Amino acid sequence: MKTILFRTHGLALRLEFSPDHPVRVLDVTAGPCADREDPDGRLRHWARLVEIQAAGCDQDDHHGNKYTGTLPGGLLRYESHARSRTPLGAKLEIRQRGGGLTVTSHLQFLGKLPAFRSWTTVENTGSAPVLLEYVSSFALAGISREGGQPWGEKMRLHSADNAWCGECQWRSGPLRDWGLSPVYPARGGSGFGLGRVSVSSLGTWSTQGNLPLGALENTETGQTHFWQIEHNGSWHWEVGDLARELYVRLAGPTWREGHWSRTLSPGEDFTSVPATFGRVPGGLPEALRVLTQTRRLIRRPHPDMEALPVIFNDYMNCLFGDPTTETLAPVIRAAAAVGSEYFVIDAGWYAERGRSWWDTVGEWQPSATRFPGGLGEVMDAIRAVGMIPGLWLEIEVMGVHCPVASELPDAWFFQREGRRVIDHGRHQLDFRNPAVRAHAHGVVNRLVRDFGIGYLKMDYNINAGPGTDAGADSPGDGLLGHNRAYLRWVEEVFDAHPRLVIENCSSGGLRLDYAQLALHSIQSTSDQTDYRLNGLIAAASASAVTPEQAAVWSYPLKDGSDEETIFNMVNSLLLRVHQSGRLHEISPRRLALVQEGIAVHKALRHHLPKALPFWPLGLPRLGDGWAAFGLDARTVSYLAVWRLDGKPKTQSLVLPQWKGKPSTATCLYPRGADGLIAWSAEGVLKVRFPEPHSARLFTIRHGCS
Repeated sequence: MKTILFRTHGLALRLEFSPDHPVRVLDVTAGPCADREDPDGRLRHWARLVEIQAAGCDQDDHHGNKYTGTLPGGLLRYESHARSRTPLGAKLEIRQRGGGLTVTSHLQFLGKLPAFRSWTTVENTGSAPVLLEYVSSFALAGISREGGQPWGEKMRLHSADNAWCGECQWRSGPLRDWGLSPVYPARGGSGFGLGRVSVSSLGTWSTQGNLPLGALENTETGQTHFWQIEHNGSWHWEVGDLARELYVRLAGPTWREGHWSRTLSPGEDFTSVPATFGRVPGGLPEALRVLTQTRRLIRRPHPDMEALPVIFNDYMNCLFGDPTTETLAPVIRAAAAVGSEYFVIDAGWYAERGRSWWDTVGEWQPSATRFPGGLGEVMDAIRAVGMIPGLWLEIEVMGVHCPVASELPDAWFFQREGRRVIDHGRHQLDFRNPAVRAHAHGVVNRLVRDFGIGYLKMDYNINAGPGTDAGADSPGDGLLGHNRAYLRWVEEVFDAHPRLVIENCSSGGLRLDYAQLALHSIQSTSDQTDYRLNGLIAAASASAVTPEQAAVWSYPLKDGSDEETIFNMVNSLLLRVHQSGRLHEISPRRLALVQEGIAVHKALRHHLPKALPFWPLGLPRLGDGWAAFGLDARTVSYLAVWRLDGKPKTQSLVLPQWKGKPSTATCLYPRGADGLIAWSAEGVLKVRFPEPHSARLFTIRHGCS
């Protein structure tokens, strides 16, 4: 029996290998690695680094639907390991053989952070095909071992629901609240149940239902393990129990949950999707601060994330997909007057008036009836007032009433059993097909060349289901191939147009994943049209997306009030400003509040790429009466505070990072507003908002003046 101890920058892994067992993970810890009690050896038996299930192989466990006791995962044996350094940091690769497979686990540590990315490569080195049904990206057993209390008493799970217009809604609680409890006697017995907490996404919307994130907090030791699956298609994670302790499994598509299987012929290999895993002292907020930093490390650089320009988009509570030369003219002037730097024409620019813009998408030619003088005339008008023009695009779909859809071969589209997949009046294009990628490149190249656009809002508004079985071993296998081909296409677009800004949007935030966001510099966070609800979503958005990527709508209403305008602006000031609304029709006083808000944002936006989020009232949820979200930027903190319809009118916010430090607190936006009652040396900000649906932006700085 031998061990590998791998320690780097506040995180340590201890792995064990022997001739008669797979490689085991004994510890992922922020402190010293130490042996834990395991009197009968059962925990060690199931503490595998990798779980792999293949069709025709026994799953050697009383498992229910849990991914334990997998075969040939249980046949793997240590062969070698290697340490190296990459631009991201230290890396450990562990190689195992067994069951006709050679399996390499990649553990890529991320700078000086207590986290690593993990993925698995499986190669068929045998003489017969292997039908894979499950491959873990990372597996850890015994995650609840530290401390003396049973896991049912000390472990809390954090997971985020994510729905259309209801994004980033975190739930936290003991595992019994999630349906998982110890079901065995305190002493004796088998020490495991068949239950699990299972969180999955199925289809082309990677975050419809849940974010691909989770955390397990040990309230006895004050430590939290956290994870993030980085994939733009189907994925799965689960928490369950074995040998009286908890385990976690992270994976991409699976057979049971994602209709995925993949045949590996001799000599072929398969690589799982990556996942980030880490551990921090503290709870969920501390884990999210580290995840914010890991997300910044794995992203492709782009000048947009340095400049952070203000974007005006004509859709939300404005033109709503009905742009024309005439209706755009006053909107363009108003957008420029408040300080917008990009102007994006949203959906409908390609659809002739009187025809649906929804199910005719696909040709991407400007409408002659909407723009009698040509779309170029409008683009020139945008540039004439100092803004960069952009367009909405939904390149992955083609409407069923698009004229060319019936002329194209079926091989361009997702299919099941020889029939094209149709969802909500659209076909799904298959980016595995070189002709599809060439078509998509042609569209982007033409729009950049002909209209000089500098911004694409890349939307995606359908869910094409489990995938396509055309040219694939399973629908999930076809979907995974498409997912990866689409990401390669996006990289090629950026290679060809390095300054083009591409917004990732999927009916708002239905693809909040870091496969997409490792490439795109900006992400739409929601389609929520109620500014009050949008405030609660905005306040939670930095839990899923870095602040400098999270685009939040501000859309003052035509007949709203000053407080409504202020609330709208506060929603976006600490993130990316997606300005909209009929600004040309609001009062001069309210227009001045928009101008002031954008000026405030521009003065602080240089802090966003390094600032870390915090939530003095906890992660907000829809229905909360108060919410608060802030950014720490070394010598200054910015704090947005919202009062919905909650009572009392007064709220105290604790900022422990400022306790005992000479500092001042002021209301930064709007100027001269009330709301601040007191700021104490104990780091407590006390505010009073007399009216419901009010919001303010505060700043806390070093110094006493």
